[in-house]
Amino acid sequence: MAAKLDYHWHLRKVMADRGMFSTTDLLPALKECGITLSSSQVYRLVVERPERLSLKILMALLDILDCTMDDLIEPFATAGAAKKPKKAAAGGAATSDGVGELRPRRARIN
Repeated sequence: MAAKLDYHWHLRKVMADRGMFSTTDLLPALKECGITLSSSQVYRLVVERPERLSLKILMALLDILDCTMDDLIEPFATAGAAKKPKKAAAGGAATSDGVGELRPRRARIN
């Protein structure tokens, strides 16, 4: 099984370590960096794990919070999903056996 990469987002914890306990504390600091976000966008950025994040916003957060990327993003590997065994076909043979002798021959064009 191959491991899949995932990450933990620690923005809320880093903000708390810096004494920023409200999500709206980021609004003025982001505005100074030239980034305009609504209060609901900042709330989602802090509370939820972002799937897509602008590099400008990431760099602004690193600058505002005076932290490294390792402080905000913690990568980890999850176990890969186990494959389900294939079910037997109606005839009783497993589908993994293939079609056997019923497979047509490859045509060759000369």
